[in-house]
Amino acid sequence: MSEIKAGEIEVVRSEKSDLIIQLAGGAIFGALSTVMAVVLSPIINASRITGWGIALFDPTSWVWIICFLVFGTYAGLISCLTGSFGLLLIDPSGWIGPVFKFSATVPLIVIPFLILKLWERNVTNSSKVRNPRNFALTGIISIIARILVMIGMNFLFFVTVWGIENLPYVNLEVLGLGDITGVSAVLIFTPLINLYAGALDLAVPYFLVFGPKLDEKFGFW
Repeated sequence: MSEIKAGEIEVVRSEKSDLIIQLAGGAIFGALSTVMAVVLSPIINASRITGWGIALFDPTSWVWIICFLVFGTYAGLISCLTGSFGLLLIDPSGWIGPVFKFSATVPLIVIPFLILKLWERNVTNSSKVRNPRNFALTGIISIIARILVMIGMNFLFFVTVWGIENLPYVNLEVLGLGDITGVSAVLIFTPLINLYAGALDLAVPYFLVFGPKLDEKFGFW
């Protein structure tokens, strides 16, 4: 929170007001991410990796993480959910891409919140998340969790949607390793692409929010 100057009055919001702000913030940023996805859809879709569908450039989730850093955990999760529905407008895979995007981003919000809350046994707030050491530590754990979740999601969709018979046709041709296929390809490529995407999803919002100290200016949590 910013320092109270002479002549100013500190206003303390109720829990109900905080909840309303988080709900509104989540909805607004979810809608904002949808607008961004639609506007940037030609670039996002052009950067999709052939055979995998994931985009190398997709700032949609940056908006969701920014929402989390500014408004708090619940707002971040709401923006993820509402923004994922917005991705249905542009994703060529239909609902599969948005589900994967949602599943990949949620750990980056939930894991830091849980770790910091259990660590100090206190209410988690933006100042604890802003601490570079805390953010780096929880970020690394969050990305590891994201990788594990996405490996599971890939195999789950092969079994239930894509068809297990198609698994042998998955390869690492994008890395110049076309001879590596099937399970090996998934176990190699999934960690690599999610390490790259997860690092961007955390680093860019961190500098955009904490660089100009937006969390202190708004003080929502």
